[in-house]
Amino acid sequence: MARRLALPLLLLAVLLAHWGLGQAVWRLRRHWQVESAPPPRIAAVFTRELKPSAPPPPPPQGHLATLAAPPRPAGVTAAALAPLAPASASEPAPTKLLEPLVPSALAQAASGSVPAAQASAAANGNGSKDDGEPGPEWPLSTRIDYSLSGYYRGEITGSSRVEWLRDGAHYQMHLDLVVGLESAPLLSRSMSSDGHLGAQGIEPKRYDETTKVLFGEPHLATVRFEPGRVQLADGHFEPVAAGAQDAASQFVQLTWLFLTGRKALQTGVSVDIPLALARRVYPWRYTVLGEEMLNTRYGVLDTWHLKPARTDQAMLSNDLTAEVWIAPALQYLPVRILIRQSGDNFVDMLIRSAPLQAAPTSAQSTDSKQRSPP
Repeated sequence: MARRLALPLLLLAVLLAHWGLGQAVWRLRRHWQVESAPPPRIAAVFTRELKPSAPPPPPPQGHLATLAAPPRPAGVTAAALAPLAPASASEPAPTKLLEPLVPSALAQAASGSVPAAQASAAANGNGSKDDGEPGPEWPLSTRIDYSLSGYYRGEITGSSRVEWLRDGAHYQMHLDLVVGLESAPLLSRSMSSDGHLGAQGIEPKRYDETTKVLFGEPHLATVRFEPGRVQLADGHFEPVAAGAQDAASQFVQLTWLFLTGRKALQTGVSVDIPLALARRVYPWRYTVLGEEMLNTRYGVLDTWHLKPARTDQAMLSNDLTAEVWIAPALQYLPVRILIRQSGDNFVDMLIRSAPLQAAPTSAQSTDSKQRSPP
């Protein structure tokens, strides 16, 4: 009798052990999902269209010569400072230009409307001010919509969107693309960078990437940045040089470097960016190929074409590379991004409408406090 009961009891014990182990794994997974959830998205209301603009006049001479103004990139045909138009006809036309950039900050210093020291800090791109607000060279929260074409086992079409969001010195960069219909995408990928704006530009803290194929489970990858090193998607750490960027933040870092004159926008100029992708860290190098006119739904745009040197390691590991076209007349924003992978696979994102920008964050915060109940 005892032998007859021994086998069922053993099976029951094994089943209970498996059930307990499954519950523990489930709890650990839920805890991991909570701990690894991406940061909340910065809220932004896009109200005004960004229009191309002519270059501003050069800063006045005299005492401005003592300010450390960055050199104006050679060959630039349009400036970063652009007037904004309302996104709808019902909205009153704005009376002010976009938040002042470096040239206008220097001009205001000459007129005495802002302290010269503050303008000098702006010209040097010297990180955040005492109130936590970054220097005036950083654009407001901006949204750009792109049409998408490419090739992956055949021709593909779709849509994509880039959102640059910031709240004081806190920034986020989101790049979302959809292959097929937005309501039922064949493939979608979201790339998000979260971090701070500092004296050397973009300082990412975390990068999240989600890829989903129709009827498949999402594939997640996270990269975390720490001083002197990064934790890649598989959990291991690798050393990284100062100024390292992720797959999304690199585009804004390029914009900032050219916008502030830290890099001259000239044919043949190279820009070195330590790049931390999901699986590896690369010593990435972009080269300015030259000026190109782009025909877009938004109109004809004067752009500069930058192309990375594709390393042997990147080719073997099947990592993505991205060429970028930036438009000086639109605050040096990327108006075309061409993402390549192995073989003939590529995705081409081309701007399709006017970029939208939000009102200044400080004004939004003040207005929100005024409307909040006591």
